[in-house]
Amino acid sequence: MQTLPQAFLDAIAGQFPDDFASADPDELQQFGRDWTRVFDAAPSLIVFPRTTEEVARFLGLADAFRVAVVPSGGRTGLAAGAVARDGEVVLSLQRMRHMAPVDVSGGTVRVQAGAITELVHQHAGEHGMTWPVDFASKGSSQVGGNIATNAGGVKVIRYGLTRQWVLGLQVVLANGTVLELGGALEKNNTGIDLRQLFIGSEGILGVITEATLKLTRLPGKLDVLLFAVDDLAGVLRLFREVRRAPLVPMAYEFFTDVCLRRLLQHRALRAPFAQPSSHYVLLEVERGDQLDDWIASLFERELIRDGVLAQSPQEAADLWSLREGISESLSATGMPHKNDISLPVAALEAFTAELDAVFAARYPGWEIAVFGHVGDGNLHINIMKPAGMEKSEFLAHAKGADRDLFALVATHHGSVSAEHGIGLLKKAALPYTRTAAEIEIMRAIKRALDPNGILNPGKIFD
Repeated sequence: MQTLPQAFLDAIAGQFPDDFASADPDELQQFGRDWTRVFDAAPSLIVFPRTTEEVARFLGLADAFRVAVVPSGGRTGLAAGAVARDGEVVLSLQRMRHMAPVDVSGGTVRVQAGAITELVHQHAGEHGMTWPVDFASKGSSQVGGNIATNAGGVKVIRYGLTRQWVLGLQVVLANGTVLELGGALEKNNTGIDLRQLFIGSEGILGVITEATLKLTRLPGKLDVLLFAVDDLAGVLRLFREVRRAPLVPMAYEFFTDVCLRRLLQHRALRAPFAQPSSHYVLLEVERGDQLDDWIASLFERELIRDGVLAQSPQEAADLWSLREGISESLSATGMPHKNDISLPVAALEAFTAELDAVFAARYPGWEIAVFGHVGDGNLHINIMKPAGMEKSEFLAHAKGADRDLFALVATHHGSVSAEHGIGLLKKAALPYTRTAAEIEIMRAIKRALDPNGILNPGKIFD
């Protein structure tokens, strides 16, 4: 457990505003954790810079005193990447929320790292544009955290990952050096793209303080549909039909009956169809003239059991709530052990069949809630703690289940973390996805940029 040197505390008191740091117990708990609840939060201090210059001065001071620092955004991650459990100082970006005017001709906007994702959407939307990084936590997630974890979300099928929508970064290294990387340039072919080192690096190499984001036009009118299908094979057959259809898909999401049952248990919502099904697909498309004919053909060919097309913005929001409310509902109605994996889309059906067989044989009676982004091969697998089983016993069993799961992921050439990163939770699983040579290169980069190891220590690797 890190103990902060008195000289370090005196320097903070003398060099920064009175409200720069806090040791309030409630704030220590609030800012010391993310959405994971596996590790106890135990930071020693929270600091709240307002500018890149304050971040740089603070990190230079922390590096000189060898004080460990955990960068903190909206803390919506699920891999314990923003957890401070050993007396670290949490560096919160929440006061750094400035958004510059949108450059309409260039299709860019410069924002501070603490800007809320949904507010960036609204800011760009005033000009008919959007930053197309979108997920259920957009109302509390921050741009810096989105970039540091290379966030995915529900629109990856249409727009790709966060890294494709970042032109420039301002980053502060552990010793306080400020880097300006990329600016607003679309083209900059001048050697190694250092910007990409920091996108997805989970704050272990530097602290992102500002970003120049690439924007695109807002999509046209959107239609939201929900379909009931028999099984995962039906989900994938329907996905192939979507790929061939005269439509522009924005999102293709699925969830199982277990997810829906937990959701309806938690929220006062109506079941979407009179007859239940084992799998459901939520599809969002840009409106097209042939949509009605296409839906009719699905029924005629018996590719779906039932379906509904939202007739108003409120109905569309209601259908989306069936998907976006799942994660919260699983936590509210039980204790889920979460995994966020990805597979080649072509491997999803075989992988899931093998996974079902493994769990049926080794963990009989366990309830598994699965949902995800089929268009990019991302599955969220939630193992629910059996009623009556102690938490410690469940977590011990879950570690064994993880090993079985990750072995299957490796067999099918997938990834143990699709969009939440490695953090603390998945360090042991990293070798299932990355080779020893790759991990050593990561370590070498960490040593080069943070030789004293003060930034987010213990995350990704020890």
